[in-house]
Order: sequence, then structure tokens, then C-alpha cells
Amino acid sequence: MIDANTMISPHLRSPYIHMGAVRIFPEPVPYLIAWEIQSRLHEERLLSLQPDTVLILEHSPVYTLGRRTRPSHWGGSESALCTDGAELHHVNRGGSVTFHGPGQIVVYPVITLDRHAAGPRQLVWLLEEVIIRVLGLWNITGSRIVGKPGVWIMTPEPQKIAFLGIRIEHGVTLHGFALNVDLDLAPFQRIHPCGFPDCRVTSMSAIRQTVVPVDIVKQELARTFAAVFAFNWSTVVA
Repeated sequence: MIDANTMISPHLRSPYIHMGAVRIFPEPVPYLIAWEIQSRLHEERLLSLQPDTVLILEHSPVYTLGRRTRPSHWGGSESALCTDGAELHHVNRGGSVTFHGPGQIVVYPVITLDRHAAGPRQLVWLLEEVIIRVLGLWNITGSRIVGKPGVWIMTPEPQKIAFLGIRIEHGVTLHGFALNVDLDLAPFQRIHPCGFPDCRVTSMSAIRQTVVPVDIVKQELARTFAAVFAFNWSTVVA
């Protein structure tokens, strides 16, 4: 296991420590409210009115359809998919359909790309590294699969535990990744997660066979993100 405080200098864009802000939300946030916060931060980051900022939160139940989503990935019927009261939103991130809900932590970095990575591919690697290190703190081995962004548990068979979809506008990032911590996995059975019909999904609590406290994992994600991306957090807003 790699220590969460160890820098990964071969993959970092810069060895310098950057000032940034992390905002951790204690209660689930509706998707559109989180999107409004992201969009405002993005605009203000472009104008240098805000530092690089990372949002760490949970969502109220929602399905999101990325730019590569096809009707076959989710059935094509909003009324049929959302019978349990979940929302459905088309979004401008990469990737296909996924589900967000309480017990899954979503991390939205609104950061200047060239300060942290040489390009989108390296950014994806770094975000996956954050997830893999946090899983390691719980003795869970996360793996990458070439051509399938996100993080996977490989035994006894490949199961996806974290989802990743980003967008870069004018050099500043939007969207991010979602880590399944302790949530009901049933909604994933109604879709083809990430567009893969054979994609099995798991969570930290399912792997550990015990409750995994979401609030603790939020803090671990904040610390590990700071280590991997060389951040010194200036504020923590709960």
C-alpha cells in the first residue's frame, strides 16, 4: 500500500505546493444545486476570483447521462427508470450513464489543469490514484483497467467501485469522480453503468462486509487529494 502522504513526483505536473480550497458537505446535495455551485466556481476560477477548489459531497438519488450515453444504456424511458423518485439529468461530462445517491461520495475538482497535469489523460490517472490510495487505507486493492476509466476491484471478478467523468473548459476542470462507500447498489441494476452491459458494481462496505463511515472517507479523500495534487488547503467549509 502507498502511504497517502507520499508524493508521486513522476506523475505530478509541478513539485510546488498550491493553495486551494476544499468544501465538504455533510448532507446530500441535489444534483442541480451542486452543478450551480460548480458552474459559479468555474466562472470565478477563470477570472482568478477563486482558488482551485474541490467539492466533496453526496447527492440525492439521481441518474446522470454523459455525452456518450445511448438509449440502450438506460432504457430510454425516464418514467420507467425513476419510479423510485430519483432524478434524471443529461450532463456535459464524458462517459455514459451512472447513478449517484447517499452513501456514495462525489468529488468535483474545479482546478486549473496545467497547474497539476500535462493533459486530460494524466488528470484521469491522478484522480484514479486518489481513489486507489483511499481504498488502500481500508485494505481494499483498487485497480485500473486500460480503456475503462475509473477504479475496479479485480477479485473474485472485476467490479467497479469508482466512476470517473470529467470535462475541461478553457483550461479549468468540471465534474470528477464518484466512490461507492456504503449505499444501496440496486439502482445500478437498472442501467448499464458507464455503457457496459456486463459491468458489475460494488462498494467499500460490500467489500469489507461492514459499515464504512462516509464522513471519515470524505476526510480521507480531502487529505489524499491534497497529497496527490500537492495542495495546501486554505479553507474547509462543512
